[in-house]
Amino acid sequence: MMLPIGITCGTQEGLCLMRLSWDYIKAIERAGGLPVPLMFFQRDSARKAIKMIRGLVLSGGGDVDPFHFGEEPRPGCGEISPYRDENELGLVRLALEAQMPILGICRGAQVLNIALGGNIFQDLGMKGGELQEHYQKAPAYLPYHQLRINKGTLLGKISGGETALRVNSFHHQAIRKLGEGLIISATTSDGVIEAVESIHSPFVLGVQWHPEAMAGKNLPGGQELFDALLEAAACYR
Repeated sequence: MMLPIGITCGTQEGLCLMRLSWDYIKAIERAGGLPVPLMFFQRDSARKAIKMIRGLVLSGGGDVDPFHFGEEPRPGCGEISPYRDENELGLVRLALEAQMPILGICRGAQVLNIALGGNIFQDLGMKGGELQEHYQKAPAYLPYHQLRINKGTLLGKISGGETALRVNSFHHQAIRKLGEGLIISATTSDGVIEAVESIHSPFVLGVQWHPEAMAGKNLPGGQELFDALLEAAACYR
């Protein structure tokens, strides 16, 4: 039986549209899941969806309103969607409460962190120090920079014990203060947090890169994350 896996969608509020790259759909299908794009207008719909799905993917996209982590907007903060922020933060809190397997991707990792009380750099320029380029001008599937995986982590296990990984990169924001119960799974050489995971749940993982774009090329750091999510979903009750 194909397990239903929910995926949050991007929005274009002015055009009343939702959007989702089909790379997410393909990666979930390759792993043996049934992709279920999620979008809500009624408050109880998210709770009903949590009862229906067996895992959750928080997709990438635009910036999160700094209001949700107690800050005013600063230079560098990009386009936000109030509708998406409210829906995703509510959905991920319900999924965490249910101990559901979660994979947060790029913005999704940041949403996960904010939902647990953490915050983010509104722009990496706020971090200070000498930074690498984190928004590549190269094909989406191309591994662009290296990160270091911390030993003993879920990400390390998924990566087969590897301690280094090259991944793609399309972000100008990143996790700053960790949310409650999260630990760092991976960082780049300039100290940017590239992956986090929960110590309270069997499978709650947030990654700053885009594994769905690498998955179709059979590159490390891509499809195996979705495969691991489906393995966790098969055990979820």
